Amino acid sequence: MHANLPRNYSAHLLHGLLGQTGFRLVQAPTFVPAYLQLLSGSDLVVGLARGAQALGQCLTPIFGATLIEHRRRVLGLGLVVGALMRLQVLFFALAGLLLVGNLRIAAICGFLALFGLFMGMQGVIFNVLRSKVIPVERRGVLSGLRNALAGLVSSGVAYLGGRYLVEPNVLGNGYAVTFLVAFGFTTMGLASLLLMKEPASPTVRVRTSVTGRLRDALPLLRADRDYAGYVVARACARMGQMSLPFCILYAKTQMVVDGGDLGLITAAWQLSSTTTGLFWGLVADRTGFRLIFLVSIAIWMASVAALIASAGFVALLLVFIGIGAGMGGFQMAAQNMVLEFGGREDLPLRIALTNTTAEIVGVIGPVSGGLIALWFGYLPVFWVALAFQGAALAIMWLRVREPRTRGELVLE
Repeated sequence: MHANLPRNYSAHLLHGLLGQTGFRLVQAPTFVPAYLQLLSGSDLVVGLARGAQALGQCLTPIFGATLIEHRRRVLGLGLVVGALMRLQVLFFALAGLLLVGNLRIAAICGFLALFGLFMGMQGVIFNVLRSKVIPVERRGVLSGLRNALAGLVSSGVAYLGGRYLVEPNVLGNGYAVTFLVAFGFTTMGLASLLLMKEPASPTVRVRTSVTGRLRDALPLLRADRDYAGYVVARACARMGQMSLPFCILYAKTQMVVDGGDLGLITAAWQLSSTTTGLFWGLVADRTGFRLIFLVSIAIWMASVAALIASAGFVALLLVFIGIGAGMGGFQMAAQNMVLEFGGREDLPLRIALTNTTAEIVGVIGPVSGGLIALWFGYLPVFWVALAFQGAALAIMWLRVREPRTRGELVLE
């Protein structure tokens, strides 16, 4: 691992810089929700579309684990899955340019579902790859640096996209053109992984079926109380994300938000979620990721609560900066903490089980949020989301010990 660390560190950093720049334009709680509401005029469609993406993500992690846990090297398969994932962004953009009416909306939801499907597999593959090439004491700073650099670039791209692509409606669909730009960045990011040198795993499992590994999931949870608590806490926090697509929609009911404003808000959200990652990473390398999980969720909750009371565009910007900082810390903690429970042989299954559980509630959350918004308005969506995030805080605080200090094996 250490022999090729400079090369692998650089490849990982470049992959994050370019790949996250593109994906953040698709994942941001601004462009896609605003685009889908513009096309459909329905809050429910916004929730259903994000639910379709989460459905794809929850279906494939276990399958991804069975694809790689018997392989000594996983990079080649990761490149294939990563390419398929990026193609969905391209098709998503082309659907906006070439299709019309309900067919366009249905195609966009379908490609978001496929995007999630391949993302679910990639989440397992690339987390395993990271555990093989980056030492545990270097992961926090690397994650933070990746996020910070990607944030600087993606915030600029988001602002320019909103101002010069969305607002003037370039090619008759400025949103679709913005997603084409996202595809270009993510493709360059994937190509950078060709620079990586992956070591062979010293031990692997015998290949098993998906159903066989599903039967192993419950014993894995029962064997580790801390890991089980982490899975539940992460799922509750993921459920709390139901409010994200509706933050910008609620803001648009309180004030005028044009394309340039949307780009600026997205840029502020991306910049805060990524540049604060360097701070989160420095702290995590010294204390572990449990503290980051707790503090970032608290910041996220405070920001959503502030949105309810905010008035004016400056206040709205500050709210999205807070949401971005909280989300950035939570995502870093959630993605890295799972790597530190138990031994290497069951790592793909732990990642898959954690991601599947989170994404199952990720399906329920956006759809539930859309129904709540449709029937009761936006404010109840925020209160329900805050309740789930509060539960995540309580479970992590009371039921989960920091894996680095509980006297058990930490993956190196």
